[in-house]
Amino acid sequence: MTVGTPVKLIVGNWKMNGLTPALEEAHALGQMIEAEPVKARVGLCPPATLIAQMAWKLRGSAVELGGQDCHDKDSGAFTGSVSAPMLADAGARLVILGHSERREGFGETDADVAAKVEAALRAGLEPIICVGESLETREAGDAVAFVTGQVRASLPDSLKDRAFAVAYEPIWAIGTGLTPTLEQIGEVHAAIRAALVERLGDGGRQAPILYGGSMKPDNAADILAVADVGGGLVGGASLKAADFIRILKAA
Repeated sequence: MTVGTPVKLIVGNWKMNGLTPALEEAHALGQMIEAEPVKARVGLCPPATLIAQMAWKLRGSAVELGGQDCHDKDSGAFTGSVSAPMLADAGARLVILGHSERREGFGETDADVAAKVEAALRAGLEPIICVGESLETREAGDAVAFVTGQVRASLPDSLKDRAFAVAYEPIWAIGTGLTPTLEQIGEVHAAIRAALVERLGDGGRQAPILYGGSMKPDNAADILAVADVGGGLVGGASLKAADFIRILKAA
C-alpha cells in the first residue's frame, strides 16, 4: 500500500445469523488479524444480541463492531426496537442503515434512512448507508439515476465533516451469486462519488464507498481494485473467519 492510499473498510454483515457459539468465529478472526495484520480496516455487524459478548471476546482487537439497524429515536415506547445509544452502549462503533432488506422488507424510505443516520450521529456511531437498484431498474437503464437519487435523499446535511460510508449493493446481486461486471461497479461508484461531492463537498471526497453484493474470496481482489471502491460490505462470506480473512487479505 503506497503512502496516501486510503485504507479500505471491509465490514461483515451477519444479518439474522449467529448464536453464542458463533462468537468463536469472531474470536478466531481477531486472532488471525493479530497474528498477521491486514491492511484493511475491519468491521463486524452481528445480531444485536451478540454485540456485547462479541465486544468482550474481541477486546484489544483491531475488529470494530457495528449494528445492523437502529431506530431513529433515542428511546421510547418502541417495543422490539434497538436505539443507536443502545448499540453504542453494547460496544458498537458502526451501524448499517438503509440495507435493501430493510427498505424492501420493512418499507423504509429514504427519509426514514436519513432520520436513522441523524440518530446514529447523535450516538457517536459511524453510519454505513446502503443504496442499490433492483434488477428491473438495472434492466431499464435507470440504475445510476436511481442510486444517486437514493444518495441525495438518504444522506442528511449533518454528515458534513463526519465519518460515514456509503455501501452500493445491487439488490439483484445480494445472496444470489450474481455479480455486476467490474465496469458496471465502477460506473455506479463513480456516480456515487460525484453525488457525494455535490451533496457534501470535501466530506464527500473522503467517505469510502463500499461494494456489497456477493463479494467472495475469489472475486474480492478484482472488485476492490476498481476505482472508487473503498471497501466491501460482505454477507455470507463473513460468517466464517477462514473465508472472511481471505477477503481482508485481498485489500
